[in-house]
Amino acid sequence: MFLDMPSVFVVIGGSVSAIFIGYPLKTIFSVHKTVLITFTAKERSPLKVIEQIVALSEAARREGLLSLENHMDEIDDNPLLAIGIRMAVDGMSPEVVESIMNIEIDSVNRRHNFCKSVLINFAKYAPAWGMLGTVIGLVIMLSDFSPDTVGAGMSVALITTFYGSIVANLFCLPWADKLNLISEEELMCMEITLRGVVAIQTGENPRIIKQKLLMYLPPSQRPVDTEEA
Repeated sequence: MFLDMPSVFVVIGGSVSAIFIGYPLKTIFSVHKTVLITFTAKERSPLKVIEQIVALSEAARREGLLSLENHMDEIDDNPLLAIGIRMAVDGMSPEVVESIMNIEIDSVNRRHNFCKSVLINFAKYAPAWGMLGTVIGLVIMLSDFSPDTVGAGMSVALITTFYGSIVANLFCLPWADKLNLISEEELMCMEITLRGVVAIQTGENPRIIKQKLLMYLPPSQRPVDTEEA
């Protein structure tokens, strides 16, 4: 009753065509990788990032900044932290390290915003193509109008509107919302990483670094001893 392949082709084919017209071809093919993040990405814990940074700051305080090169294997799961520590060990100034890490953060943010815009626009195109499919169905029905077949004709004509709403509200918009949440969490972890690397470079006390970075977290996620302090 709810299956009509021509209607599926109108909604999906029309929406995909509109996306290909509205965006550069070479950038569209990179979208699916980011969209897959909503299914495959592991939750990144900001608290774990803070613990890594505090451990590195304690090592730098005990053994010196250059000793952090021996701890690179411990931070393979955080590429930005690894990049920042390598630059710090290589003797770059905190200003240069901060500038380069900010470029990486901005790049990730732009990439995520682009993918979200594609999903949101797909959600706008799908209902529009659903209505267009309904119009096509009505034209076909009225071209051979018969009181006996008007009910069946109307159901087929309206099914494309149904498909357009399903695609927009069950797939595209929820995907965009989930990608937005994942993006916000990743950007917060990257900001924590940036501030932590700069603090290590400037030789701040590990306890001060920990307290400073914990302020990025909501009170409910901070350790109990931090809240009491």
